[in-house]
Amino acid sequence: MVEVDKIRVELVESWDEDTIVDLYLAGGWWNEAMDKTRLSDLIRGSFLFAVASDPASCRTVGMGRAISDGLSDAYLQDLIVLPEWRHRGVGRSIAVALLEGCRSRGIKWIGLIAEPGTEAFYRSLGFESMKGYSPMLFLDKR
Repeated sequence: MVEVDKIRVELVESWDEDTIVDLYLAGGWWNEAMDKTRLSDLIRGSFLFAVASDPASCRTVGMGRAISDGLSDAYLQDLIVLPEWRHRGVGRSIAVALLEGCRSRGIKWIGLIAEPGTEAFYRSLGFESMKGYSPMLFLDKR
């Protein structure tokens, strides 16, 4: 658990589904066709799942997760902070909790795909662009 500016960041194995939907909506990543009742599967299926909450208001203000094989490499994914809580160290605290969680479990290769405009944030955490590699996405055209 990490605390910054009275925000609590912890690794969890479950969390309120409606709260997670609200965070995905804030990030622009929620698809209304998705089944929120499956979010518990998403959390349990993640290698690590971190939430940031404000103890004073009992409000969840951010989340992030790491996906991994548990042995050699991991990817940070879905790092989201509510807009009114951005630029206060919450995202950094979530990312640090995930990075430390991976490294403490022996995982040294940790990657991510950064949204445009977030590169400086991730560079400040130690990430670098992977020269010679391109992120790719499968598009099912059926």
